[in-house]
Amino acid sequence: MDTLLELISLPLILSSFRFATPLILAALGGIFSEKSGVINIALEGIMLFGAFAAVLGSSQTGSPWMGLVYAMIGGVLFAAILAVVCILFRADQIVVGTGINIFASGLTIFLLQIFFNVKGTSPQVTRLPFLRIFDVRFSVLTYVAVILVPIVYYFFFKTHWGLRIRSIGEHPAAADTLGINVNRWRFISVLMSGVLAGLAGAHLSIGDGSAFVREMSAGRGFIALAAMIFGKWHPYKAFGAAMLFGYAEAVAVRVDFAFIPSELISAIPYVVTIIVLAGFISKAVGPAASGKPYIKGER
Repeated sequence: MDTLLELISLPLILSSFRFATPLILAALGGIFSEKSGVINIALEGIMLFGAFAAVLGSSQTGSPWMGLVYAMIGGVLFAAILAVVCILFRADQIVVGTGINIFASGLTIFLLQIFFNVKGTSPQVTRLPFLRIFDVRFSVLTYVAVILVPIVYYFFFKTHWGLRIRSIGEHPAAADTLGINVNRWRFISVLMSGVLAGLAGAHLSIGDGSAFVREMSAGRGFIALAAMIFGKWHPYKAFGAAMLFGYAEAVAVRVDFAFIPSELISAIPYVVTIIVLAGFISKAVGPAASGKPYIKGER
């Protein structure tokens, strides 16, 4: 009975926001990329590198706010790799995204040794300020993530810039005939996804923690992709899906289940992801031109 009450307790619900923060930010980034027609499997790698860049920035400057700037720049640099290779050179987006994830994993370990002379965990750095509510800490990025949801919705569905991005994701040839530079807008959209995924990584390292740990993204980029698809590429629905996964992670961390090994408890978020992938995502239909490079003149 105590466990059941804990599952619906206010502190646990509030904790869901904390754990969902990087998923919300990365899912919104994925929406920018995929609405334009570019599949961004690289969210995991961008998030990981953003986490490292945030710690590096905070360490070198003594300011966590500069850490955020470093994280966004790092996210943009990795997103630029995806944009250049996939948009300009028309490489397979899934393969390139997977390669970026592998590259980010190895590069962050290498840079840990170069800048901090360690292989696993960086030294403690100054973290972002946080507000504690009912014994739950909320970093400034949690508020940013929640505020960005209606802003991204308004951008895509109430502005002509959002309409342009949605049009090139659905029918790039038709958008081209209207004078819209398809590849330029795709490039901008992918870079924007890098900014948001970089911020998601910063939350992990200097928002929710104060150090970088190797592989600390721990599959959250893929969970964010699942949230985006489960939410049918809609900001509010993706937010709801991210909260579901955040709740699952909060349960795994905060709720004590008797007679259940801790290893199984820690797997709860990933089990929920698999269930969603198997039961719901097959029914989701993304932008029509998603994953297809655009060649001017082709229909």
